[in-house]
Amino acid sequence: MQQQTPPEPFDLPALVADLNSLLRLKTTVIGMKMFASVDEMAAIPKIRRPSAVHTTDQIVSMASRLGWTVGITADDLVGAQCRAVIGLAPQDEKWLAGQAYVGVWHENAEDARKRQEALDVVPHGQYQALVVSPLASGRLNPPDICLVYATPGQMIILINGLQYTGYKKFEWGVVGETACADSWGRALKTGEPSLSLPCYAERRYGGVPDEEMLMALSPAHLAKAITGMKALARNGLRYPIAPYGIQSDVRAGMGVSYAQK
Repeated sequence: MQQQTPPEPFDLPALVADLNSLLRLKTTVIGMKMFASVDEMAAIPKIRRPSAVHTTDQIVSMASRLGWTVGITADDLVGAQCRAVIGLAPQDEKWLAGQAYVGVWHENAEDARKRQEALDVVPHGQYQALVVSPLASGRLNPPDICLVYATPGQMIILINGLQYTGYKKFEWGVVGETACADSWGRALKTGEPSLSLPCYAERRYGGVPDEEMLMALSPAHLAKAITGMKALARNGLRYPIAPYGIQSDVRAGMGVSYAQK
């Protein structure tokens, strides 16, 4: 059997420095990586292990809000929903039924099941552990995905950067509750940039502020977005986006922003 070549590492501190310079982010950019064994997870330098039971949202925020490197297994998470999204619990018939959500998040069993079936999740059986860490620390190099919390204004510039070359239309969904399936669940599953509106649990337990959205994307996609944003900045299209004035004559501004120099 041919041995797989390990993925090339990235200059993660440089990526983060560029990203913060371009978007003026206030929340730490983090990496997330799945591990096939607990021993591999435990070998990450300066890793912390939870002493209590948490949601995945809390674990992610320990990295993005506190700057910690944290490793978890299924036993560290509060229930099947958090575990299943990252592939640490089976997405079996009991999980798909979503009975716990009937009368709480959904009116009936049919709606609860439809929501469960709509979630993008990591297939079960491949991994035993997960680690999150500030991207600039380099402890996960490369991570499977990077997580960028940003305001809508910052996020559209990031998306424009991704679309500067090799344009494609992005089409994202909103599952509602369990929106982590829209971000890290989808990005881990598909490898594609995945935008989400953080849900009730992410905001209540993970402390995500009202104004923030979440983009999950591979390091390669993040590097591509940064290259695109630098090109846009040279064209005068950068963050923060200065308001032009709703009563001003728009022609001078449009001639700069939408015409070739």
